[in-house]
Amino acid sequence: MSSQIKRYGNRNVCRLNCDKENREFEYFTFDGIRDTGIVEHIFTTRNGGVSTGCMASLNFGYTRGDRKENVYENFRRAAAVFGKTADDIVCSIQTHTTNIRKVTSSDKGKGVTKERDYSDIDGLITNESGIILAAFYADCVPVFIVDTVNRAIGLIHSGWRGTVGRIGQSALDAMSKEYGTKPGGVRAAIAPSICQNCYEVDKDVAEAFRNAFPRNDAMAVEYLERYKDGITDTDIKNCLLYEKSNGKYQLNLWYANFRVLRDAGVPNENIEITDVCTCCNPEILFSHRASHGQRGNLGAFMMLK
Repeated sequence: MSSQIKRYGNRNVCRLNCDKENREFEYFTFDGIRDTGIVEHIFTTRNGGVSTGCMASLNFGYTRGDRKENVYENFRRAAAVFGKTADDIVCSIQTHTTNIRKVTSSDKGKGVTKERDYSDIDGLITNESGIILAAFYADCVPVFIVDTVNRAIGLIHSGWRGTVGRIGQSALDAMSKEYGTKPGGVRAAIAPSICQNCYEVDKDVAEAFRNAFPRNDAMAVEYLERYKDGITDTDIKNCLLYEKSNGKYQLNLWYANFRVLRDAGVPNENIEITDVCTCCNPEILFSHRASHGQRGNLGAFMMLK
């Protein structure tokens, strides 16, 4: 199992595991999501598949130039972790929207063994057991959502556009409409993705985030307490953004997605936040920025038991 993972703080928030059958198939899980007792979930590394080259080895992207049979085998291995087959997976089709799709058993296989009859979907929700929701990443933010009261789940892909558009709120709204979800009964996890130190953006993006997320010192402290002691005023000021001497900004998507969930009413103690950056760990995680676009796709998978 990979051991040299660069983490933030001293908390082992994302636990690295390996599949019992395929010991090279490595993935992260979150204790809080697992401990709900109603779901299985994984966030993959790049280890344990059959893809080669810059997509080695666990690539879930059919559009990255990989052989279709390789990608299918990787999906088969991911499904096997759940005791299921590739026919049980339903995939998003991501275009950086805030669109959410309700998934039923009739959707099984779409994106893997069947063509998708939908487009522009960055979030999936369901309350049916045995369906594996799947979404894909290489720096953007995966968010797992579990309604422990009404037995419903959501999985979203949140890049900067989705984050500033509050796709997490969109998912919770959709789950409320379809399943009666209330934020107080939700557990959520923000999975490995690009960290603030690695995510440089232009002024227009920074301004969009300043407008969407006005400074909130109390919430910044809630977030920062997870990573460090002795929080300073500068830490709080720079929690979302800080400006560099070159006129660029460093953007904190982890904090922004935390804010979306907290603003929606999800309790602080019910939100787990990654301590692993994709860009800081290119040997075990695909990163678009670290690889200059030469990479595969990581996968987030979740299923109601």
